[in-house]
Amino acid sequence: MERVLALILAGGEGERLSILSLERAKPAVPFGGKYRIIDFALSNCSNSGIHKVAVLTQYNPRSLAQHIGVGRPWDLDRTKSGIVLLQPFLSRSGRDWYKGTADAVYQNLYYIEEQKVDEVLILAGDHIYTMRYDHMINSHRNRGADVTVGVAEVPLSEASRFGIVTLDHTERVVSLDEKPKEPRSNLASMGIYVFNKNALIDILEANVKREGSHDFGRHIIPEITNTHKVYGYRYRGYWRDVGTIDSYWQANMDLIVDLPQLNLYDPETELRTVYQNMPPAKLGPKAKVARSLIANGAIINGEVRSSVIFPGVYVEEGAKVEDSIIFNDTTVGKDAVVSRSILDKQVWVGTGSHIGYGNDLTPNSEEPEHLTSGITLVGKGAKIPNGMRIGRNCKIYCWVDRADFTGDIIPSGSSVDRKTPRRHKI
Repeated sequence: MERVLALILAGGEGERLSILSLERAKPAVPFGGKYRIIDFALSNCSNSGIHKVAVLTQYNPRSLAQHIGVGRPWDLDRTKSGIVLLQPFLSRSGRDWYKGTADAVYQNLYYIEEQKVDEVLILAGDHIYTMRYDHMINSHRNRGADVTVGVAEVPLSEASRFGIVTLDHTERVVSLDEKPKEPRSNLASMGIYVFNKNALIDILEANVKREGSHDFGRHIIPEITNTHKVYGYRYRGYWRDVGTIDSYWQANMDLIVDLPQLNLYDPETELRTVYQNMPPAKLGPKAKVARSLIANGAIINGEVRSSVIFPGVYVEEGAKVEDSIIFNDTTVGKDAVVSRSILDKQVWVGTGSHIGYGNDLTPNSEEPEHLTSGITLVGKGAKIPNGMRIGRNCKIYCWVDRADFTGDIIPSGSSVDRKTPRRHKI
């Protein structure tokens, strides 16, 4: 795999993840009790013996860049290969912000041309799965393909959310339809592509004349199925596109079942991340914990059920957390209740408060398409006053304080924003 370059597309804004991606890029969103979403693509590269990796960033890249660093957790801090971050920039040659996935790669062709590789592996940085890319690349080479597209089966009822691929009897790609209203199959494109280096350069240079956005799934692949050897590679393991709040919440909940499809404990597909030097998790004398992930540094004195708890979380005595995801360094105060909610980092939940209160499933007024299933979101650094009742499908913005709440009940489907805008960190 020394002749392979991996490009991880990590510049997505992730609007459907609402306030979880308000101050961070989508691939930097925490996941699974101790990881970031991008850890999956980086770990898959390392486990596949691919050590030439470039991460293409754009939207809110600070926390993502800080997390990746020099790539040491993934064995990518190497002298002759290793990891680099590629950002869009302005120059006299007319470069601009990335306008789609293919345009992001096209604007970095200068870097690709410099690499002594035969294939370019293009990856989405915001999917949850463990995969050996070397198996896919070997299949690509054995078939003599110009391009290979990773595909996975999805429920037919959800197929319209994805790019749907049709294969013939030889596994050659016949078509790729982006988010069709009436899908012809349930084979979804995983956003994983293996290109022969020279073919990629020729294809992108021919496509650059197109006006508007340039995407692999929407434009490039559908246009080359008749001119190039494009094959599908079937992946049969666990794979989730966590582009929505519901899919993100469910992917986390999938980890706490008795026999999860995504096995984080398999040494063959080790999931790596930045090490946090924190003490072990601590359970107090009255703690009750069932079917949950509890990360290091967490202190549980209350009750936690069917939840994912990140490092440094403090659940005080009498507090109850159920069906929820709680990010780093958040405190759930005494006798508070958190139900079917996602709390970002450094949130303070006051004594006796109830987040995810009641059975009213009124959709969120600001995001009626994204917040409909009863999940309530609390943004980074928010302070929830004592005794507050916050309903379902609510959105509490980052850094709100006690003064931003006008009453002690926030009805389902409501949002609470700061009265005074806060300067966002760059």
